[in-house]
Formats: sequence, structure tokens, C-alpha cells
Amino acid sequence: LFLLFIGLLLGCNSENVFVDDSPGQVLMLKVDYTTNRFEGGTEFHFSRSTDDFTIENEYKEPGDFGYVKLRYKELNEPLFEGTIHWMGLGEMLFPEKLEPARNFDRLVTEDIVYPVNGFEDVFNPLNLDLEYDAAWFAVQNLVKAREYLRANPAQKVKLFLYTPSVGEGNPEDWDWIIYLKR
Repeated sequence: LFLLFIGLLLGCNSENVFVDDSPGQVLMLKVDYTTNRFEGGTEFHFSRSTDDFTIENEYKEPGDFGYVKLRYKELNEPLFEGTIHWMGLGEMLFPEKLEPARNFDRLVTEDIVYPVNGFEDVFNPLNLDLEYDAAWFAVQNLVKAREYLRANPAQKVKLFLYTPSVGEGNPEDWDWIIYLKR
């Protein structure tokens, strides 16, 4: 038994343990607008970090076809790009794909954690009065979301409502996009 333990101990290689040492990290989460179901997400890793986290948007209003692009201003890095169709359905172009919700661990807890400085809507061209709580409840118990809040407790959680269908748009096509910075 002792030899087995020593063999296991010596067989462990610290190079096999993944430790992310990216100086800049942003977590993006997607939540369905009508069901408030978490659908997936991704982590962006940047070679530089900044104290500030400003998301700037570029918007082309859909006469027929439009788009919204979001960038991490301080790093000039893309965070989102999606098309918007009038009387049709646009699509998310960047990121190209998200990790499915099943790949994100959840805490088994009944506590609810809010960002201490609240939320910042980074794109709301119609200045709609939106409620963020239900979307936040869908992700606040994710291990990753809690890690990001713990690492940067004073942050405002940034989010926006992506509406790829407008005009006679269908809210069932819409999604909340949520960003947290580590």
C-alpha cells in the first residue's frame, strides 16, 4: 500500500494541472429571455489586464439588416458580434460558439449573490426599462460566476438584451448576454 501511494505521488506531474494565468479574463454567459434558462457561455483570455472594464458598442440600426458589435475598450478586443434582421432572424457571429450549459458547474446552495455595485446595461438602443434579476438568478449560482465575483467584488456586472429579430420580432429569439471580469 505504501509503495502504491509513493508511486501515485511520484507519478503526479504538476505540468498536467491546468492553471490559467491569463492576466485578463472575461466571462460571457447567455440566458434565454423568455424562459430565463442558462444556455451556455465562454471565457475570454487576454494577454493584458486593465483596471477598467468598459464595453463600447457599434450599432447599425436594421433598416432591413443591422448589427451590434461589442468591444472591450481598454484592450480593443471583441466581445460580441451579432446581426439583427427586420422582420427576420439575425445570428450571433462572435463568439462563434459557446460551451453548453451542462459544462458549467453549479453550487448546490440556496443563497443568492448580487453584484454589490449592480448592473450596467451596455447596449439598449430603445432605452427600454429592463429587469435584470431573472437573468441574473439563472447564472448567479454558477461556480464560474461566483469565482469572477470573488476575484472582482466591486465590479458592475455588464449585460445587454440581444434581439436578433425586430419589427415583428419574436421575444423567444432574444437572449441576455452577461459579462463578468476577473
